[in-house]
Amino acid sequence: MGGEIRVGTSGYTFDDWRGIVYPTSVKGSVLPHYARLFDCVEINTTFYRVPPASLFEGMLRHVSRDFVFLVKVPREMTHERELAERVREPFLRAIEPLLRTERLGGLLVQFPFSFKRKDASLDHIERLGRALAVTGAPISVEFRNAGWLVEPVYAFLREHGLGFVNVDLPELDNLPERTNILTSDVAYYRLHGRNRAAWWAKSENPHDRYDYLYRADQLDEWTQKARDAVGGARVAYVMTNNCRLGQSVVSALQLAQRLDLPMPSHPPGAERALFEPTREQLIEETLAKIEAARGS
Repeated sequence: MGGEIRVGTSGYTFDDWRGIVYPTSVKGSVLPHYARLFDCVEINTTFYRVPPASLFEGMLRHVSRDFVFLVKVPREMTHERELAERVREPFLRAIEPLLRTERLGGLLVQFPFSFKRKDASLDHIERLGRALAVTGAPISVEFRNAGWLVEPVYAFLREHGLGFVNVDLPELDNLPERTNILTSDVAYYRLHGRNRAAWWAKSENPHDRYDYLYRADQLDEWTQKARDAVGGARVAYVMTNNCRLGQSVVSALQLAQRLDLPMPSHPPGAERALFEPTREQLIEETLAKIEAARGS
């Protein structure tokens, strides 16, 4: 029997989602609204700063018991690597509520394009894997440089119990191609969009590079990859990061629809509407709001 598949988005708090994904009138946390749509989410705020444990304590109050969090490790561990040891203990304290409640689906370790394959880099990954292994949570590694897509690297990850993140990126020189590599019992996919023109462009809005809406055939490709992977994986996470104007929500809903996934259970305290919209209705409504936002 194969593993389960979960679909969600990379992050859930974006200013330009109000009026598109969330009502403009919503007060307080938008997580209960998100948790009506998906049963997992990537937390990216931990990449920029290590939060207090109370942040996750609060999040847990807004989601159902079967909701899981995928947490991105701090940039000091991946981008400013000489500072890794400084944030290790604070980060472990921050995620303690998720560990205690068994709601941490995994840790995401995303290295930058500038992180090249060499012995020192492999040594760093090994040290980082050991430091995070105390959590007992699955650890998945994302590379943004195509030089890492070789069999010795996959063997290295398997040897050290680390997962490999398969990515969807613009088809540009030295960016990883689309793969379906499994090096642990967790299959992990991150869909960043294919906005070639904006990927390396300088912009005041860092989310411009993720301004992309996937076509049906492109989503079909990842649907099949996830289905193939769960024959040998305990779980597959398919996370959409084409976040501009909530397009990642549309893509994630379309993926969940293709994968025949059930709608998530309602979070605690969430009011049930007399008529709950279907995924198809949510997709159509969100697409219409995205188009209106572009027009304005």
